[in-house]
Amino acid sequence: MIRMASVEQALALIAAQAASRRLRAESVPLARAFGRVLADPVLARVSQPPADVSAMDGYAVRFADMKMGAALQVSGESRAGEPSEARLNPGEAIRIFTGAHLPEAADHILIQEDTRREGDTVIVTFEQRKPENIRRRGMDFGLDDQLIPAGRMITEGAISLAAAGNNGTLTVAKAPRIGVLANGDELAEAGADLSSGQIVNSIQPALLALIRRWGGDAIDLGVSQDTEADVRRRLSTSTDVIVSIGGASVGDYDVVRTAFAAEGFIPVFEKIAVKPGKPTWFSAKDRVLALGLPGNPAAAMVTAQLFLRPLIAALTGAMPDQPHTQRAFTLHDIPAASAREEYLRAVVSLGDDGSSTVRAAENQDSSLLSPFLVANCLIRRPIKAPAAKAGDLVEILMLR
Repeated sequence: MIRMASVEQALALIAAQAASRRLRAESVPLARAFGRVLADPVLARVSQPPADVSAMDGYAVRFADMKMGAALQVSGESRAGEPSEARLNPGEAIRIFTGAHLPEAADHILIQEDTRREGDTVIVTFEQRKPENIRRRGMDFGLDDQLIPAGRMITEGAISLAAAGNNGTLTVAKAPRIGVLANGDELAEAGADLSSGQIVNSIQPALLALIRRWGGDAIDLGVSQDTEADVRRRLSTSTDVIVSIGGASVGDYDVVRTAFAAEGFIPVFEKIAVKPGKPTWFSAKDRVLALGLPGNPAAAMVTAQLFLRPLIAALTGAMPDQPHTQRAFTLHDIPAASAREEYLRAVVSLGDDGSSTVRAAENQDSSLLSPFLVANCLIRRPIKAPAAKAGDLVEILMLR
């Protein structure tokens, strides 16, 4: 057990514990695959398009017939779902619509706007410079091509691509069941009438939402009182991970870690050299992992991004975010970092010249939530990093 882990050590220990508990795969319909992580790659079961097809409404023709003023005999029609079986002869045109199969011997689509129709004859009214307006078979993908690699989280675009490849189901990692337990006699639910000394339980609902966004099955374990017995009563063994908020410092009423230990959870690390978030801890028991986050709201949100998100990814086999960090020009001076790795809530913007600039929230107190309303990144400051001047490049970690 490590008493004070570096950020790098903590991430490695989390990944190692999760790797031995990788979740099994299951097959789900496309409609239920959104937000899940692919366990097997998705292959194309058809080519797309399945044949040479028209990219425009117009006439399928031989390009050799494309002379200004040429009059072609319209000998048939091809439309999506009802392709023409006729072979195109010289001097003929076949009426065609977008997505329809190209007739045999056709090598050009004369678009409707470049013609004049006179009965069964179509006349070329605009110069045709080269054969075009045809989507060739397999232009998007071919039969047995890999469409989506394993480890990718399924988005709406991935669902559309998988469906186009004629896949009705996908093999995905089981969504990890993640229970979230808040701790503290002082906590009241949002919307309640607050008595003296009470504060709103603001972090738990946010973490439940983040877990769902990151592909987990979020479970509300409620708010425990400041007693070891009540914490133990709420620990669910049917979860894959229990995320505890607060109650992990050194005060007389901080009972969470002793409660977990009493239930058989073995500490992996007790603290992390990170700011904010030093009290973050990690334990394991059989198939269940426990991640303890600080009670200060901003510290909990930052450490969830840094450690809970990769934990979920490791359990499901998700690809790591690439790149993990980026760089941007700071718009203001940043003081030298401390003996802990620091993460500053900030907003990164793209300038007119294409360069990225970043501005940290003025107040980085770990109790403040308002900076998260606009923050879209964290500025990473390595341990004892020297002061940065306005205009210097700094590392940033994107939040979304």
